[in-house]
Amino acid sequence: MSETRKRIARHVHAHPGVHFSGLVRTLDLAPGQVQYHLKRLLSAEDLVDEQLYGQTHYYPLDCDEWERGALALLCRETASDVVTVLAEHGTARPQRVADELDIARSTLEWHLDHLVEQAVVAKRRDERNHVTLALVRPKETTQLLDETDPSTPARLVDRFTRVADRLLDDP
Repeated sequence: MSETRKRIARHVHAHPGVHFSGLVRTLDLAPGQVQYHLKRLLSAEDLVDEQLYGQTHYYPLDCDEWERGALALLCRETASDVVTVLAEHGTARPQRVADELDIARSTLEWHLDHLVEQAVVAKRRDERNHVTLALVRPKETTQLLDETDPSTPARLVDRFTRVADRLLDDP
């Protein structure tokens, strides 16, 4: 295995869920070079890839389907922040999470839809049909949260969305 391929594989093992542009940027390699070596790593079944929410993410083979979905979302700052709030409080109403993160309910719901779809967060309804949010697998989720760090571009997109939400909410 070439040294470049080893570098890519090591980075994916250290940062499961990384996407293509993250590999190019972090490893300071040409896109074609990363593409070539990823193709070889995937065909040799040294790594696995998964297309989630508009990006292809790369994982070591030991990441199961749930971990792959959770990691893809935890790489996004707002989703990560939502999970952090739920990890701290155990359960919370959606408005409390939105208020604590200073985001619009529509932004929260967009992230919650994906978090629920990947079985990271559950929406539970009480007898009065009020929704309470909770982590489905709190221990595993907080471990993954400790291992992830949203990329700079992901942070910028999330922060832009928050600014736009505030501007649109102001009269």
